[in-house]
Formats: sequence, structure tokens, C-alpha cells
Amino acid sequence: MTTDTQQTWDTQRYQDQHSFVWQYGTPLLDLLNPQPGEHILDLGCGTGQLTQAIAETGAIVAGIDADADMIAAAQTHYPHLSFAVGDARDFQVPQPVDSIFSNATLHWVKPPKQAVQAIVKALKPGGKFVAELGGKGNVEKIVSAVEVARQQTNLSPWYFPSLGDYVHLLERHGLEVISAALIDRPTPLNEGERGLRNWLTMFGQHLLAGLTPSEATVIINRVEDRLRSQLYDGHQWSADYRRLRLIAIKPA
Repeated sequence: MTTDTQQTWDTQRYQDQHSFVWQYGTPLLDLLNPQPGEHILDLGCGTGQLTQAIAETGAIVAGIDADADMIAAAQTHYPHLSFAVGDARDFQVPQPVDSIFSNATLHWVKPPKQAVQAIVKALKPGGKFVAELGGKGNVEKIVSAVEVARQQTNLSPWYFPSLGDYVHLLERHGLEVISAALIDRPTPLNEGERGLRNWLTMFGQHLLAGLTPSEATVIINRVEDRLRSQLYDGHQWSADYRRLRLIAIKPA
């Protein structure tokens, strides 16, 4: 994950309990449609599963991520691929690439226009940008429940744009958006009864910032009580995800 926050990542837990992040990104590969010999950058590659999937098509792919532990794990799992630590806001490539791919990353990056500027600069004329990120309303129920439990507002660390706002941002910086959709995608969380708790511990560190472990447990208990009737089916929790998925082209 490439992130502008002080989020920390437990790579083993990320792979064991939250593999849905990259698994739900697999359909994006059809939109990317990588071709043998194309140069592709996986922006926010995490532990590298989708980078490897792109490489299996015969494309020449490299992955970057802001988290050094994620990159170390990716390099261990896929030593034949190229991975590097890099910031989505100011990354550089040796030469412009045919496509940039990004899954579940850009909602962590602020200010978003810096990432877009870096993406445009890194693409060849005619190059393709394919991405999915959290859109407006993503995990709104979870964030709201935490804010009620903590009696605080504006706790979200994320950038969840509307479809119109993000299309405008891309086009203002020189990309032509050819496909964009905001998709409701309720997402099952692993680990049964502990699913929401594990999600908050992994991804919601900023929602719980400033709390002692015992205080965080109290807040999480309150959040579970508030959301149980909405997001728990008696066996498994789901997160109220909304995803913004798009394809854009850099004009030739």
C-alpha cells in the first residue's frame, strides 16, 4: 500500500487475513489487458500478487510501494520481478511506461493531484491508466460508527472522491477518462466474529489513534454493537465498500 499517512502494515496478517484486497483487484486485469512485451508499473503493489499476475501475461512489470516491509515480502515471494520502495506522489520511472495499474492504493494518497501528476508524467503518449480506489461513501457506516463511539468527527484518513470529482481531477491534468464507475461492493471480512475487529486493527489505525489498547477495545466493542444488525449475518462481517473503477488514456 502506498500511503501518505503513518499507517503501519503487518505483512503476514495482511496476507493471511486480508487477501481479499488483491483478490478483488483481479478483475481489473481484464481492464488493463496487458500484452506481451508491454512495460507496466504496478503502483501500490503491496505484497506483489497482482504484479505477478501481470507478469504471467508476458508483460514487463515492476512494482512500487511506500511500505518497505511490503516490498521486502513481494521481493521474497517473487524474486524474478522488480520491486522498489516509492511514493505515489513523486515516483519516477527510467522511461515512460505503456500502462500504470493501481489497486486499493490511491485513496491513501494525499494530496491526490500530486499522484495524478506523477502518473501522467510516467505514462507514454497513448499510455493507459487503470485503477480502483475507494469512492465516495466507502466504509461510511464503519467510520460513522467509530465517530459516534468516540464522540469525534473527521477521523477518516482516506480520500474517497466522487466519480465526478476524480474524473475532473484526471482530465484537468491531461488524461482522457474513457470508462468510470462507482460500484457498491459489500466485502466479506475473514475470521468470522472477529472480522470487523481485525479490519479495524489492520486498516483503521487512524480511526483509533490516541487510544490505549484497552480504550480501543471498548470503542471496537461499541462499534460492533452498533453495526451488528447491518453488517453481520450471524457468521461473518462485511465492510460497506464502494469502489471507484476507471480507465484513462494519456493522449498521443
